Amino acid sequence: MTDLLIDSGRIETDAHAQPDISALFAWLDGPPLLNATDELVPLLNHLQTLRDSQATAQQRTAALGRLYARSMSVLKSLLPSFTGVALHVPIPRKTRQLARSLQELLRALADDLYATLDDDAAQQSNELRPELGLALWRCLNGLGKHLAISNLAASPAGSGIWQQLHQAFATARRLGLASHVPEGTASTLQNVYFSAVLLGCAQPASFTAREIDFVITYLEHAIDLIDLTNDAASPATFWIDPSRDAAAMACSRKAAPAETQVFYFSCDRLAVQLRKQLALLENGGSPQLIDLPEFSGTTAGRGVMRRLIVNWGEPGKRRFPRRRQNYRAVLCSGLHNLWHLFQEGEAAAVDTSSWMITNESPDGYAVMHVSGKIGDISVGDVTAIKIGADGAWQVCIVRWALSENQEHLELGLQILATRAVPALLALPAEINTLSRVSVLVLPKIQALHSSEMLVVPSGALENQPLKLVLVVEMDNIEVREMKSTHLDEQNSQIEVFSIEPDSLPS
Repeated sequence: MTDLLIDSGRIETDAHAQPDISALFAWLDGPPLLNATDELVPLLNHLQTLRDSQATAQQRTAALGRLYARSMSVLKSLLPSFTGVALHVPIPRKTRQLARSLQELLRALADDLYATLDDDAAQQSNELRPELGLALWRCLNGLGKHLAISNLAASPAGSGIWQQLHQAFATARRLGLASHVPEGTASTLQNVYFSAVLLGCAQPASFTAREIDFVITYLEHAIDLIDLTNDAASPATFWIDPSRDAAAMACSRKAAPAETQVFYFSCDRLAVQLRKQLALLENGGSPQLIDLPEFSGTTAGRGVMRRLIVNWGEPGKRRFPRRRQNYRAVLCSGLHNLWHLFQEGEAAAVDTSSWMITNESPDGYAVMHVSGKIGDISVGDVTAIKIGADGAWQVCIVRWALSENQEHLELGLQILATRAVPALLALPAEINTLSRVSVLVLPKIQALHSSEMLVVPSGALENQPLKLVLVVEMDNIEVREMKSTHLDEQNSQIEVFSIEPDSLPS
């Protein structure tokens, strides 16, 4: 991308009269530092220098363009810190500090880019429109990256970021630039905006960092399927109030306030494409043949696509109302730990931690960490929660996680069962040998699910199997022949199958 929008010789001449600006351009002309993290402080300092200077409009535009390009290069180098490893929540302190520094830089860039806009001049002169379109595109892209980092770090969005994003897009629409593809970019301003909006609609707190990275990559190739519309005609319709500091809201969850200037968009075509792609993958199709990332060919990737179909195409109302609470509970996380907990009882050598239940409903809880070792907990993991000293352990799945700082962690838990039976799943591994996988059998609960369920590690069963052999070792050894009837859950941590006794002959 060409970042200098005016004659570079003129900039150099003017810059000699301003030592600070001259130093800024000299730094930009130099090679980047070997460690991308070391670039963050100088970039922020040079942005502040530019704000405080008496630079001309041309100098400011040129400097901002080059600072933006340098910042995006740094961001590209540092993003694998969030997506290239299996991050658990709360994320490590050093990674969280990196996230905040990147977000501070992106917000400062967006503020300064938006400050260069002159709506009145743009409406009077077509010559300024390409320059303003590029500034708006960069502003939207920077704010979208800011929100993406919040999601990767399982942190709430920064105050005012959503409103700033909506305001920038509203300006693009007012200037007739929403469908504009600025020189040196590959997408319209509208697509950059809706890529950020759709990630927010995907319920990102319910995904791991790697899964969020997959969603971001997927949207790069599918965002053209979003349609602006005039009303809430389908279940896949969302509304946005540009004056609110909030993400888009599904019409099926909450209607737009009366007499409020909102606009609507539909994800119908996007959901249809996802369903077709998922069907092809489940029938043995290769991700490369349908232009999908390699991750979509894994069990976790297909699980993400199923949840996206629901979150974008079928967002529904909450099943049960919440009730605020304030009492303690004990939590144990991880399929391995739960297996030993239900096999050995309270004598099991597993780590537990203390939590505060902040609200509850008949099918789950919101909990906040109080004390104790959390372990490697992540979204999609299976947990057990016990309320009171004499309470029974309930099996739950972690639906979402939020962490504002290193000492703070909140989880959303959905109840799967009020008890569990530990078992070993016999799997043919090689000729004349069997491998066994530790699993949990969950009894049916009429209010939640009408059949028994089987919880297994993600990827343990390549395809939904017809016959399952379970070995239960309690007082006696019991062998159960079961068959799976439905895949209920599939994510990076576990898979959950509905099962029933196998009546077919062996």
